[in-house]
Amino acid sequence: MIIVMQENATREQIDHVFERVRELGYNVHPIYGKQRTVIGAIGDERGKFRLKSLESVPGVESVIPILKPYKLVGRELKKEKTVVRVGEDVAFGSKQFVIIAGPCSVESREQIIETAERVKKAGARMLRGGAFKPRTSPYSFQGLEEEGLELLAEAREKTGLKIVTEVITPQDLPLVSSYADVLQVGARNMQNFALLKQIGQLDKPVLLKRGLSATINEFLMSAEYILSEGNRNVILCERGIRTFETATRNTLDLSAVPLILKMSHLPIIVDPSHGTGVPDLVAPMSKAAAAAGADGVIVEVHSNPETALSDGEQSLDPDAFDRLVGALKPILKAEGRTL
Repeated sequence: MIIVMQENATREQIDHVFERVRELGYNVHPIYGKQRTVIGAIGDERGKFRLKSLESVPGVESVIPILKPYKLVGRELKKEKTVVRVGEDVAFGSKQFVIIAGPCSVESREQIIETAERVKKAGARMLRGGAFKPRTSPYSFQGLEEEGLELLAEAREKTGLKIVTEVITPQDLPLVSSYADVLQVGARNMQNFALLKQIGQLDKPVLLKRGLSATINEFLMSAEYILSEGNRNVILCERGIRTFETATRNTLDLSAVPLILKMSHLPIIVDPSHGTGVPDLVAPMSKAAAAAGADGVIVEVHSNPETALSDGEQSLDPDAFDRLVGALKPILKAEGRTL
């Protein structure tokens, strides 16, 4: 339920409503606007009729039901777009179009440092790189684990790029979060609810990727798990879904971008590398993502894709990435956005 406070409601009246909502067994999620305060009461819907009685409380203007299943992610409770900040220079959901670039996996010091320096020079704001890698085959390269995290931290020190890296299990969360600026939840873990709940208890931005066969509703409900635990800093990522098509690795659902922007206040970026699996399609789909209203892209870039231990076939080399950023600039200018 949404409890809309009167424009002149006092701090004492607002606090009293908080207390009454908690007494009724609901969690309080306040949003402080310029004109008035709106309070989300989230919990067991079977007793929501009891919240209607709060309309008689001084300072309350109205109590309105939230119709969507995703209470905190949707725009019913929060109309304005959420801006997720990573340090001082990166703001997802603002006028800034954020480019994240780097290899699928951290393989060596030379590889990650060289790639980080090149993508930074081209215009990337963040560095991606996997230290823990969930792979389809148990015989594939699984990542350098903590050594990979240490190399990412060194690359951050040398370039100033913030780092995003994937966390796979709740057990790995303390270690990965001690290094990462943004925690990535991969497509295979989108519905790992134990992991989502633990991440939701941290005060750290999260990049949540859409599952391989997930509907948009399921995608938003996974984000709801994180927000329901208190972490509001979620960045959604459309990375393609599995369909009958075999010419591409996945089918990149660009229509999800404007649709999610209508349904949710959370920022959304696009992964054209996993979305297509075809390096020649990465630049066109990045430009299309920018035109569709995405808040950024995450692109796989490797200093030498031919030697990559994972996803080399879809990675751009640094020169191709330079050209991609150059091609994006006129589109971003037309959309009123900056890098």
